[in-house]
Amino acid sequence: MDKREIAELLDEMGTLLELKGENPFRVRAYRNAALVISTITADIAQLVSAGTLTSVKGVGKGLAGLIAELVTTGTSKEFEELRNSIPAGLREMLRIQGLGPKRVRVLYEKMAITTIDELKQACEEHRLRTIGGFGAKTEENILHSIAHLASTASKHLYSTAEEIAGIMASALRELPTVRRCEVAGSVRRRKELIGDVDLIASVEAKHREKVFDRFTTHERVASVIARGETKSSVLMKNGMQCDLRLVEADEYPFALNYFTGSKEHNVGMRSRALKAGWSLNEYGFSKAPDGARRSGPIPRCRDERDIYAALGLEYIPPELREDQGEFEAAEHGHIPKLVTPDDIRGTFHCHTTASDGVNTLDEMAAAAEALGWQYLGIADHSQAATYAGGLPPSRAKAQMKAIDRWNERAKGFRIFKGTECDILADGSLDYPDALLAQFDYVVASIHSRFKMTQAEATARLVKALRHPHVTMLGHPTGRLLLEREGYPVDMTEVVTVAAGEGKAIEINAHPMRLDIDWRYLHFAKQKGLRIFINPDAHTTEGLNDVRFGVGIARKGWLEPSDIVNCGTTARVAAILRDMKPSTVR
Repeated sequence: MDKREIAELLDEMGTLLELKGENPFRVRAYRNAALVISTITADIAQLVSAGTLTSVKGVGKGLAGLIAELVTTGTSKEFEELRNSIPAGLREMLRIQGLGPKRVRVLYEKMAITTIDELKQACEEHRLRTIGGFGAKTEENILHSIAHLASTASKHLYSTAEEIAGIMASALRELPTVRRCEVAGSVRRRKELIGDVDLIASVEAKHREKVFDRFTTHERVASVIARGETKSSVLMKNGMQCDLRLVEADEYPFALNYFTGSKEHNVGMRSRALKAGWSLNEYGFSKAPDGARRSGPIPRCRDERDIYAALGLEYIPPELREDQGEFEAAEHGHIPKLVTPDDIRGTFHCHTTASDGVNTLDEMAAAAEALGWQYLGIADHSQAATYAGGLPPSRAKAQMKAIDRWNERAKGFRIFKGTECDILADGSLDYPDALLAQFDYVVASIHSRFKMTQAEATARLVKALRHPHVTMLGHPTGRLLLEREGYPVDMTEVVTVAAGEGKAIEINAHPMRLDIDWRYLHFAKQKGLRIFINPDAHTTEGLNDVRFGVGIARKGWLEPSDIVNCGTTARVAAILRDMKPSTVR
């Protein structure tokens, strides 16, 4: 196991122990160890080999033995025994919004509920409200969350799918008989939720069996679903399905294009081919039944660009293939030059140990510099976020002074002073104006009172956006993909107000958020809205999540000029000064 997998397992053990009602200090030990392991820079296998795991803060002798077992064997007897001691249905119930380990344990002990189906029935029969702490509203919310889980049951986060796709594609590219291999499907289009992973490889027929052998016996594969002459499907150990299609070299660009999709985009491609007198499918061009009226040979295509050129279209990047106006743009040569990770020069909305971050100010800055960035914005939580170690005004001022001192001695890199300030229930902000005026920027976010009507949620965000000291809106819908729906917001109105007020909205790049939804970005661009791509990083490694936000920006047709943090330090500083009230510039 690598350190990420170990950290996830340790965190799960903490949750399972809490579900069993174990000592809270023991629960906390596992969760703290998970945080520590996820952020250490040392090679964990080397620490195990050298017997020095206990030198890592928060890892005692018992945990060191457990981690060593995971590194060397990929499993743990202690973990398996703990997991098997708890009904599987209870673990599934933890995915329901509003049900933590303690409440699930109450339902199990008081009502013998062991599955989501039993819980659903109990809510429908209004039996939960007989237990203290559970009422009619709780039943309603649980039923809503169960319905949401059902609708996303076969989906996975993009970050999870991308990792698996990259691992499997790399393994296949190592084979000398594989000429070309690419990830296709919704992963290539960078959808925020993924059903399964699609791979396309160019392989001669005589070599296919050996390629399928490599694919189906990979260490990440749990079982083989199907194996044919040109396609094999496997179930990965993380529960995802991965499909591999093998094609001839001349079929490769067509297969890659077709299996990238979307279905709607493919329909558009076939329609344009028919107008030109050709049929188009995953194997190539051919004469349409009435295609004789068109002179000239059937186009030979070495890559996807040739396919689009044959249809009189500018190349359409995979992220735009959603039948959202890309054909019209391609016909007129108006496909945007989409932003790339290399265009990012810094980022904002990052946390340190001052609130709920894992790394210090110095460590976050060093990690940002190592990425080649020119600046970093620190935005620790405001005082209302007590659960996240929110900073009272005195500590916020102390942090600003520390950043000023850091900038005085730094060369070629700048830290911007920010805050993630809570938007309170009435739309006002958590800090007084006098303090807000001292920050370089203010990220305004909602972290409480999620149960609102659309009118209430929209009014709350609009009021915050009209506050003179607000710079940008953080994770505007509050959604957690696969876990929690966002609060109901009229995003068209929010974008319109933000643009009109000269404010910004972030693309929260955390893979569980990817919020603002990419479907609103084309509209935001038309409105001239300022956009930041922020990782909501709580660790140094979390800074890398910016690339997920770039993928969402690309789906929203955004170019570097549309993203504030593609600008230089001087340019960004000027924009932030311009966004402050004239009295404090």
